[in-house]
Amino acid sequence: MTTQSDNLLSGWRVILAGAQMLFVAFGSLVLVPLITGLNPSVALFTAGLGTLIFQLCTKRSMPVFLGSSFAFIAPIIFAVETWGQAATMGALFCAGLIYVLLSILVALRGPGFLHRLLPPVVTGPIIMVIGLGLAPVAVNMALGKTGDGAAQLFPYSDAILVSMPALLTTLLVATYAKGVFRLVPIIAGVLVGYIVSLLMGIVDFTPVQQTGWLSVPGFIMPEFQLAAILFMLPVAIAPAIEHVGDVLAIGSITGKDYVRKPGLHRTLLGDGLATSAASLFGGPPNTTYSEVTGAVMLTKAFNPVVMTWAAIFAISLAFIGKFGSILQTIPTPVMGGIMILLFGSIAGVGMNILIKARVDLGAQRNLVIVAVTLVFGIGGMTLGSSDWHLQGVSLCGLVAITLNLILPKADETNDLHEEQDVVEELLHHKK
Repeated sequence: MTTQSDNLLSGWRVILAGAQMLFVAFGSLVLVPLITGLNPSVALFTAGLGTLIFQLCTKRSMPVFLGSSFAFIAPIIFAVETWGQAATMGALFCAGLIYVLLSILVALRGPGFLHRLLPPVVTGPIIMVIGLGLAPVAVNMALGKTGDGAAQLFPYSDAILVSMPALLTTLLVATYAKGVFRLVPIIAGVLVGYIVSLLMGIVDFTPVQQTGWLSVPGFIMPEFQLAAILFMLPVAIAPAIEHVGDVLAIGSITGKDYVRKPGLHRTLLGDGLATSAASLFGGPPNTTYSEVTGAVMLTKAFNPVVMTWAAIFAISLAFIGKFGSILQTIPTPVMGGIMILLFGSIAGVGMNILIKARVDLGAQRNLVIVAVTLVFGIGGMTLGSSDWHLQGVSLCGLVAITLNLILPKADETNDLHEEQDVVEELLHHKK
């Protein structure tokens, strides 16, 4: 089946399929920099570069495309506000090295190591925190405010008239569309929201007029600050586990065992190096894209060369100055409307991890891990001093892993319950 598809995809068909894959990934790819204040043209460049690095590490054996990771949105927003973009890029560079470290450990100890260290009871609530923690940002932007709600950028009535059609279009396309169109709900939502914004006259084209047709993206060199690095490192935990799921998903579609060949250690290495490389230019972290995996399933485009062309197109678009400027003219409420569905979906993925793994929340150990992780993350718990502190996904990741390591396992918990029952029975007899 794979060979037949590869034979069909030859010559110009491979190039066309590559353009289609970039189209599928495009909405999510540029949404992250638009939300976090990074440059979308740089994100296009680093996504293409990251995909090529991934192909180099995996010997171009997998049809995957790497793009901006949603798991890092909240940490990037906080880090940029606290330490600035350059220090945030330095922290993200080090976060990519966590993948490299995990790839070494997996190579030495086997793929099961990750699942033992990060079981569903740990990763599920962490991913839920990523989505739910961003809920206020989405609502504020949908109401025409800045992400933190500090300033009103657009009148409330205008913002609602823009954000709600964008949201409605996104969810309708995601639910009712067929074929490849079902994979591009974000693009559909942005287009409708942008058209409504144009009709209402709230789009400012000044940046487009001031930008040339060809220009070098606004690259940013990283700086390294210890506080920012320590804050960002734990954030890599959840995406690392998502990466394993993506590798298994693309393997089930193509009928190949990528955990064995090229090996999970190689895929993690490729993802990590792609993330670190992106930060050297000022781009968001990279991750394998589920939308593209879905497109591969629909089109049967199993040839990894397709993703090479998608990467080339992404890099090429990054140098079209007016294209990047147009992306930056998208009004905040358009992003906010789409983010309502997007961030809720991330929380739903975390919940689904718990459900699929049949995590028993009736067991006190599991309940404690999930409960503390959720409240710490959503409630805004902070630990540390004014100079350095942990909060959000970073704190939740460390807390969840620590609780999972120190709390007694199922058998030990049962033993404790049995001992408690014996004590209670003795006390009852004494009474």
